[in-house]
Amino acid sequence: MTAETADWTKFWDLVKDIRFAMLTARHPNGHLHSRPMTTMNGKDDRAGVLWFFTSRSSEPVLDIGASPEVNVAYADPGRDAYVSVAGHARLVDDPTKKKALWGPMVQAWFPGGPADPDVALIAVTIEHADYWDVKTNKAMQLVKMATAALTGTRPSMGEHGRVRAS
Repeated sequence: MTAETADWTKFWDLVKDIRFAMLTARHPNGHLHSRPMTTMNGKDDRAGVLWFFTSRSSEPVLDIGASPEVNVAYADPGRDAYVSVAGHARLVDDPTKKKALWGPMVQAWFPGGPADPDVALIAVTIEHADYWDVKTNKAMQLVKMATAALTGTRPSMGEHGRVRAS
């Protein structure tokens, strides 16, 4: 059973330590393309928008220009935490926001700094997100799967929830 809520606390708790996400967008030729991106949200920037830096000349910009519907996927197999975000992406040219999100990791990709005309932000407005958070250790997960297989029931492997934009 999936719990649905408007409380984003669990979502941000799961993604805050996962620096890289896979941003999937539809290419103008119709194919889905996924690319690793670094989530730039800080602890004070946890509303319903995900922020990513990009080059204006990059393929993701072309893709979201053609079709703004995107998916952003996060995975932390070590913690058994997984998040899938559905939303709409847009290119943002906000010098104040760029400066606020700027850091050494971004500087490595864009040595011209936040004022570089090629630097842009992608804002993904979250419509809804599903998350899976497994709290039991690997041995217990195997026991639950074996028990379910023997009894013909479905194993309860952890918390599955959904958050929606209000």
